[in-house]
Order: sequence, then structure tokens, then C-alpha cells
Amino acid sequence: MQQLEEKIKQIKTKIEEAKDLRRRAELKLENLEKQERDILMELEQLGVKPEQLQDEISRLEQEVKDGLAEVEQLLPEGLLADGNN
Repeated sequence: MQQLEEKIKQIKTKIEEAKDLRRRAELKLENLEKQERDILMELEQLGVKPEQLQDEISRLEQEVKDGLAEVEQLLPEGLLADGNN
């Protein structure tokens, strides 16, 4: 009989551990969902739709590259070579 009681006690402990894990997972999910809402709201304020995000990142990267190339062209020739040493 004592073995049966011990087994029941172990099962109850495991159930409580599982409930705790579930509560933590639910809290983490809520936090992640809030972060997602915040990011989507920020994207909306920037005028970018989520499905266009990768295109917008690529466009901005190209804009930065173009800007750097323009700056390099405007600098005196020897200035960039001296800065790399």
C-alpha cells in the first residue's frame, strides 16, 4: 500500500511540474505576442507591411551602399587610401 501512495505522490508532483511549465509557456507566449503586436504597429507607423519587410530591408541596404559610393566619389583620391593604413 505504501508503494501505491508513493507512486500517487510522484504522479501529483509531476502534474504540478507540468502545470508550472504550462503557465510559464503561456506567459512567454503572451510576451511574444505582445512583442509581435508592437513590431507590427511600428512597421505600420513606418508605412511598411510585414510581407514587404524583406524588400524594404534590401532597398535600404542598397540605399546605404549607394550613399557610401557617392561619399567615396566625393572624397579626394588619396584620403581613402591613407585611412585604410
